[in-house]
Amino acid sequence: MTTQLFQRFTLALCAVLLVGTSAAYAEDSKPHLANVMILATGGTIAGTGASSTTTVGYTAATVGVERLIAAVPELAKVASVKGEQVFQIASENMNNDYWLVLAKRVNVLLARADVDGIVITHGTDTLEETAYFLDLVVKSRKPVVLVGAMRPSTALSADGPINLYNAVLLAASADAVGKGVLVAMNDQIHAARDVTKTNTSTLDSFKTTELGLLGYIQGSKPFFYRTSSRKHTAEAEFDISNLATLPQVDIVYGYANMGPVALDAFVAAGAKGIIHAGVGDGSLASRVTPALISAHKKGVVIVRASRVGQGIVARNGEANDDELDFVVSDTLNAQKARILLMLALTKTSNTKDIQRMFYLY
Repeated sequence: MTTQLFQRFTLALCAVLLVGTSAAYAEDSKPHLANVMILATGGTIAGTGASSTTTVGYTAATVGVERLIAAVPELAKVASVKGEQVFQIASENMNNDYWLVLAKRVNVLLARADVDGIVITHGTDTLEETAYFLDLVVKSRKPVVLVGAMRPSTALSADGPINLYNAVLLAASADAVGKGVLVAMNDQIHAARDVTKTNTSTLDSFKTTELGLLGYIQGSKPFFYRTSSRKHTAEAEFDISNLATLPQVDIVYGYANMGPVALDAFVAAGAKGIIHAGVGDGSLASRVTPALISAHKKGVVIVRASRVGQGIVARNGEANDDELDFVVSDTLNAQKARILLMLALTKTSNTKDIQRMFYLY
């Protein structure tokens, strides 16, 4: 080979190597996208209406997970997304059986190395309850984010697509690790324990009124300003891996002229626990107190909560809880107190231990 040919060969080889090295560098320099699994359960976010102006009276849970994902192509920029239709219901039909199926599936997925976070699409009516249930039974620090919509997918200015985008963004974020189960709605980040639906139809329905939201999502980035001090997820003591059912716990609502009829019916139907959503600071009406005492003597655990929606239910405040052997709900609303009591009853019926759980979670 002549010197000139050798030089040409060497230059060509270097060019090939340089191109290959540049391609490899470009590949390596691409940002790594987290793997996010979207578990769809139905709800308004998957609903359709008769027209683009139908925002009430629509049909929930008609759109499948693949269509939900396809409607937001921007998801591909923030995560590697896969979808799975766990079930397809309006969330007023959510029940204990669905919760157990969902929670077990979440735990299986989060145990996989190729799943970095989970988004759950859900109807808004019971979204806060599902979120809190998962907050107590998920066995991972990886992000789990619940999301819904206040308008169906066919409505003008439907909020589902941007809510879903924000939820995936949050589930893919390292900032969300260890924060417990989160709710992403209306550009806000809420803790599962404290958030509640406050309005029947407006986009800003989900609020953490007194204790405060955790942060915001803005400019495709989550901003956290506080975290919950209550134990959750990987730190929680509850294990549903071998549970086929949950104990029956019912809610009795306090009101003027209240009597014991509903309470007695729940006890007769086999309730293992009763949440008494009393007026004010969980006050007990004189006509109901004897029935609560009778239920307790039959082994039913009684938890005093409040219908007010904010504030601490004071132990030994409006009732002598020590003497009655009742439990107080702390700041949990009645529907979330029911969830914690159900899980507590899978471990113990000792009211002192259950009270400990209400102050811990």
